[in-house]
Amino acid sequence: MIKLNVVDKVYRTDTIETTALKNINLQVEKGEFLSIMGPSGCGKSTLLNIMGLLDKPSSGKVKIEELEVGTFGDRKLAKIRNRKIGFVFQSFHLINDLSVLDNVEIPLLYRRLSGKERKGRALEVLEKVGLSARVKHFPRQLSGGQCQRVAIARAIVGNPEIILADEPTGNLDSVMGAEIMDILMKLNKEANTTIVMVTHDIHLAEQTQRIIRLFDGSQVM
Repeated sequence: MIKLNVVDKVYRTDTIETTALKNINLQVEKGEFLSIMGPSGCGKSTLLNIMGLLDKPSSGKVKIEELEVGTFGDRKLAKIRNRKIGFVFQSFHLINDLSVLDNVEIPLLYRRLSGKERKGRALEVLEKVGLSARVKHFPRQLSGGQCQRVAIARAIVGNPEIILADEPTGNLDSVMGAEIMDILMKLNKEANTTIVMVTHDIHLAEQTQRIIRLFDGSQVM
């Protein structure tokens, strides 16, 4: 589903050069649930951004379902992201002035769907994450765990084959974190969704099928 071949990422300014990733070789199979672990600043989020086509490597190749995306322009990359990839972030990234329902509908605005179809899909995924009673609420009226459920609903509303989750439980207590993990596990098992999750929590990582560890931008195991 995702393949990285000899990927490097270097950030350059006029005075300094920083290597974020070096010689990353990684293959994620369809339906796999993979964790990425490592200390802060080791390149975990950079790796996730490259896998999600939010950033480009300085060298090396990235494939999504055998499509080598290195030569694709921004519009084509955006289309692939919208169709194939859902993102879940630690800080939710919800729009406070929009209702729960409107937040979840956002990815569908870029598709040729009627308002009725968008609403129907959004209500369906909100039911899946247990928030049917909160569709008219706003993010500021929700708990952290509920906000993350909204973020997951937004990520899956377009039926993506891949979910990339960057510390999805990082701002939550252990109980809420376990609930979010249960939702991700259910998506992986029941919908065969490929999930790559960055986490600092070894107890969560050990529930996934494989753990990749990074240190100073390199794979160590």
